[in-house]
Amino acid sequence: MVAYKWVVLSNTTIGGLMASINGTILLISIPVIFRGLGVNPFDASSFAILIWLLLGYGVVTAVLLVNAGRLADIYGRARVYNLGFAVFTTGSVLLFLTPNSGNTGAWELVGFRLLQAVGAAFLFANSAALLTDAFPAEERGKALGINQVAFIGGSLLGLIIGGVLAAIPDLHLGGLTLPTWRIVFVVNVPVGLFGTVWAYYRLRDLHPPRRGERLDLAGNALFAGGLTLLLLGLTYTLLPYGSSSMGWGSPYVWGAIGLGVALLAAFPFVERRVAEPMFRLSLFRRRAFTAGALAAFLGSLARGGMMLLLIIWFQGIWLPLHGYSFSSTPFWSGVYMIPLLAGFLVAGPLSGHLSDRQGARTLATVGMMIAATTFFLFLLVPYNFSYPAVGGLLFVQGCGMGMFAAPNAAAVMNAVPARHRGVSAGMLATLQNAGQQLSLVFFFTIVIGGLAGGLSSSVGSALAGLGVGSPDGPILAGLAQANPTDSLFAAFLGYNPVGTLLEVAAGVPGWDPSQITPAVTARLTSTTFFPGALAPAFLQGLRGAFLFAGIITLLGAAISFLRGERYVHRDPETPTRDEPLAPRAEGTRGTTSRVEPVPTGESPRGTAPERTDPISP
Repeated sequence: MVAYKWVVLSNTTIGGLMASINGTILLISIPVIFRGLGVNPFDASSFAILIWLLLGYGVVTAVLLVNAGRLADIYGRARVYNLGFAVFTTGSVLLFLTPNSGNTGAWELVGFRLLQAVGAAFLFANSAALLTDAFPAEERGKALGINQVAFIGGSLLGLIIGGVLAAIPDLHLGGLTLPTWRIVFVVNVPVGLFGTVWAYYRLRDLHPPRRGERLDLAGNALFAGGLTLLLLGLTYTLLPYGSSSMGWGSPYVWGAIGLGVALLAAFPFVERRVAEPMFRLSLFRRRAFTAGALAAFLGSLARGGMMLLLIIWFQGIWLPLHGYSFSSTPFWSGVYMIPLLAGFLVAGPLSGHLSDRQGARTLATVGMMIAATTFFLFLLVPYNFSYPAVGGLLFVQGCGMGMFAAPNAAAVMNAVPARHRGVSAGMLATLQNAGQQLSLVFFFTIVIGGLAGGLSSSVGSALAGLGVGSPDGPILAGLAQANPTDSLFAAFLGYNPVGTLLEVAAGVPGWDPSQITPAVTARLTSTTFFPGALAPAFLQGLRGAFLFAGIITLLGAAISFLRGERYVHRDPETPTRDEPLAPRAEGTRGTTSRVEPVPTGESPRGTAPERTDPISP
């Protein structure tokens, strides 16, 4: 009979892979979905739909993760995890069956994706806790390494699957037609049904739930409300407001951000006075937990938005410049991102296995430093780059991410008592998801700011090169600069917005359409003109984003290094077993150490004792 720990690993890996693939599959396949539904990407109302489809899933997941972990500690991790599988699968079925088209159908997709996000929160929050329960300390790094490959690697794999599915034509089955955009959502359904049934029959709780505890309603209200308002406020900064290309001038945006920050600031004061808090602030007294959680947050903050910006770079600029049609760019951008996934798959499980013997500090810190180096090297890459060099950078970056993710997750989960593993996993996942959402906002702000400053001049220069002079050139350049966000997302969606600019310009006083000859119009609407005109301004903003990501990743590496030597918490009730000798701990000289069972609040031999957690057993 297969050992129970392998049942847990295989089921949580399938769940993590499914949920994380779904989180990014839309990044590539949104062009197909918009075309299939008949949504006009240049309509002002469509941009809000795009933002919610891209970011809504992550916002809801980030808000619910800690609550999902807390519910698991009270009602049972296996039960809550299985509920997540069922809810996620239900959302997948509803997405496939979306009844309407146009903007109505698109908003229905948003609602069903938010339902999926609820299920994903239950899956994300409990996978690490279930694995930590099932695997002994000397094997957790390997198990969590494989699981982290599923979660983070799945987000990369989603790009490739989205590109492949986007290239599939509509299927005609007898008298029925299955549109391509529905295929994007149906791929989750068989996996979700299988995983739901398997989790129901095979998973069980190894540690008894703490059913006597109650939910922290005040803490839930403050945390969920504060984080929701903050993330929504920051997300809506990407929408134009008035004559501005972004929403930073909107009083509603600043009201949401201010109120969200105020609620989150009040949250820790309330948690200190609640008998059974949802967020165990006492866990931050453990250096291994605090350093690992903060490093994970900074890692997500650095890489979360970069993935989407790299896709825009490929899909909207590099591929069209190299002769790829706009309709084929979703598929090929997924293919060209494969080295990033390959690097993660190579380094993730291996580093997790090594961390079981060596600890997390060296591996995780070196991994973050490697990733930071690749961000800085991207500063030297021109917009019309040579792919082998960029493919190599992507592979090395994936290796760095894999070296960090698995050992860090194992170190964080090793540092907490068994009774708090659910909420601890939820806290870690919340920081990672919140970092990813903030990353998207920060990076888009940087890039759109660069576009706003340089798009008019770059488009004007390109127009002058075609002989489109005054006043026509300045009119087109001004229209492009008026809303650089539209230009950016048009490139992302695989559309050439020059045709729309020509239509808008036709109604501008002083416009002389006779100067735009058919030959010039053909050049303007070619696959190379707009990407070439957009590229200099886009690269200016992109380099600012790379610099920001590199600095943040270096800061994460420094915090990772400060985590100290390997620490494995042992609960008093955990039976003593013979543990294998591990190589010398980080920071020691010429010695070996054992990972030994220790009383609550104490550290293994060779580490500084921690303060006892003031929580009843």
